[in-house]
Amino acid sequence: MMSMDIAATGMQAQQTNVEVISNNIANMNTTAYSRRRPQFSDLLYENLKRVGTNSSDNNTIVPTGIQIGLGVQTNGVYRLTTEGSLVSTDNTLDTAIQGRGYFQIQLPTGEIAYTRDGSFQLSSTGQIVTQDGYTVLPGIIVPTNATGVTINTSGQVSITLDGQVTPAIAGQFQTAIFPNEAGLEAEGDNIYLQTAASGTASTGAPGSPGFGTILQGYLESSNVNVVTEITDLISAQRAYEMNSKVIQSSDEMMQTVTQLKS
Repeated sequence: MMSMDIAATGMQAQQTNVEVISNNIANMNTTAYSRRRPQFSDLLYENLKRVGTNSSDNNTIVPTGIQIGLGVQTNGVYRLTTEGSLVSTDNTLDTAIQGRGYFQIQLPTGEIAYTRDGSFQLSSTGQIVTQDGYTVLPGIIVPTNATGVTINTSGQVSITLDGQVTPAIAGQFQTAIFPNEAGLEAEGDNIYLQTAASGTASTGAPGSPGFGTILQGYLESSNVNVVTEITDLISAQRAYEMNSKVIQSSDEMMQTVTQLKS
């Protein structure tokens, strides 16, 4: 019975759905995490009677036909790039992007990665780095005798030196935007890599046309809505149970057929 195979694909799809939801819930407190949403599509159809074919020599047309679907498949897991709420941290080097844009990070391999996690720190040389010690491009250094650091909305980093009144400019953050942000490849540790699907990064100063602005002393929280995730989880669980019920019913029907033959 095809119904058993069809229901099995439904159970596999809902298992994927639950795995995606569980990952969303697990990362509800992850800085700048973007929730994921699975997408499904139906499989091929078996044509027992093809629609639109001639049903007689008088050119009468079959109006609907008989098509039996073969189940469902996971078509993709889409990353929703809506901005999370901003949370005040009172930490000087914490920065959040309001609007579009990603900070540029240089990995130890020399490759450029991208992140919206602005929980930055200083290295032993005074360079602004991520929590993993990766350089935040363009590589801004804060001198050891600096008494204050200010980051304005356009990403310009100013420092106040001991004994001086006028702030000095230490550097300028450059953020990146993509034609298709959902096409970025997640690498873990809140960083993403450019792919052919994301398109080539366009870089510019925060606040430029099309680029979001910088807010110092804030971090972007995840965009996970717990109520939505729990509702989706219940729905996925019910769908999984119904598919398992189909398999159980199909098995009982096959047992009935076997008893008739005996």
